[in-house]
Formats: sequence, C-alpha cells, structure tokens
Amino acid sequence: MTNSANTDRLLLQVVWDCLTEQQSLLRSPFFPVVFSLTVNLSCCLPYICLDMLCSNLSVVRRFKIQPQSTVTWAMTWSCLCKILHNHVCFIFPLSVVHWYLRPVVSLPLAPEMLTMVKDVLACLLLFDMQYFFWHLLHHKVSWLYNFFHKEHHVYTATFSLTTENTGVWEMLSLSFFTTLNPALLDCHPLTEILFFVTNIYLSVEAHSGYEFPWSPRKLVPFGLYGGAQHHDFHHLKFKVNYAPYFTHWDRLFGTLKEAETQNKSRTTESLKRL
Repeated sequence: MTNSANTDRLLLQVVWDCLTEQQSLLRSPFFPVVFSLTVNLSCCLPYICLDMLCSNLSVVRRFKIQPQSTVTWAMTWSCLCKILHNHVCFIFPLSVVHWYLRPVVSLPLAPEMLTMVKDVLACLLLFDMQYFFWHLLHHKVSWLYNFFHKEHHVYTATFSLTTENTGVWEMLSLSFFTTLNPALLDCHPLTEILFFVTNIYLSVEAHSGYEFPWSPRKLVPFGLYGGAQHHDFHHLKFKVNYAPYFTHWDRLFGTLKEAETQNKSRTTESLKRL
C-alpha cells in the first residue's frame, strides 16, 4: 500500500472513529430524518440566496438556465412547507421502521478510499438506472403521471427547493431506492452516509436552475453527465431527459436532448413569451 493510500485510510479512520464516538446519535430514530432535512436544506441554501439576488444582479442572472423565470417568496414557502411536511409525516415514520429493522452496525475499521469511491459511484449508477425506468414509466402511463408525478412538474423552470416538491408516492419510491442500494452492495456505513450526501447534493444541483463553469456537467467529460441543464429541459419539455444524473440511459432509449438543441428550444420559448 502506497504512502498516499495509507494517508487516505488514516484520514477516513479518524473520521469514522469520530462518528462511532457518537453512537447514541447515529442509533437514534431521529437521526435519519434530521440528517436528510439538514443536508437537503444546506444544499438548497446557496441557490436560494442566488434566486434572491438574480433579478438585481446580472452577474448571477447570466448563469441562470432560464433567466426570464423568477422565484417568488410564495413559491419558496410553498416548497419549503411541502418538504417539512413530507419529512415529518412520512420520512420520520419510515426512518423509525428502518431503525428497528436494520440497526446501525458499528464496524471497527473505516473503508479504503478507493473502495468507498467505487461503492458510491456504483450506488449512483444503480439509482440512476432505477429512477430512469421509474420516471419513464410515470410519464408514459398517463394515470401514473396524473396521480403520482404531476405534482413535481408544477414548475417548468426548476429551482433548488423543487427537488423534493413531490407527492408521497414519488418521495417514498426514491427514498426506497436510496436506502436499498447501499444494502444491496453491502456498503460500509461511512460509504452509505457519503452516498446519501452525494445523492442529495446532485439532486439539488440538477434542480438548481443554474449552470456554472464548475457544475458537474462541465467537469465530467464526453457528455456522460446531464446535470442542471439536462433536467431543467425535462421540466420545460416533459418528454425528454428522464435520467436524473447520467445520460447513457436517455441516449440508449432515444430520449436525450443535447445542450445545443436545448438552447435553441429555450430561445424559442423565450421569444414566444415576448
């Protein structure tokens, strides 16, 4: 094992040791819902601030995917209430069941860095596949869309808080996939936590309505990752770009719309509004 690998393993071990010292917190039935809500709102907060500044600062507006759209306080408050309601009324009871059926296991050693990265990527790829087919089905079958998914499409221009502006069935389905995948892959608890954080961040980024030079879509080569522009166009046009993160499933099924096509379509939509 190289010195770099030893250093990474030592760092992860320090982090894991700190977490295992908080066993009472980790084993609490309240931890999953508080953790999920805290991470979600923490990821949303920078974008909420940008939305408040966007109408007055051109330097912010130039990075907005649909610059003609405005996020109002009423929209923000409505989505925030929905998020809090879903967490308290549904996520919390489910986290208690999960806490009872699958208690947190305290392993003595942290995972290796490479193993953790591979497992997180595997969980993301698995989630991406699951959500693509779930999403495609709920758009192709009209009653599934009308009863279960339509609520998520209230806004044709995405903003960060729309990430979890969903109905109960959609929220439970995605929570099930997120919880199932680390268990299927037998991930270390530290890897599971990192996957949860990464998944929440990427979901919020995909709904943020902004694309920056450092956005994931710009960092991942060969057009393999869709990101905010990819998903924002799905909310605008409904019948394209079903995958949440990566582009390979949409490419295989012929539902992918590339950035150039998206930009032309957005320009047309903007001209229609004038």
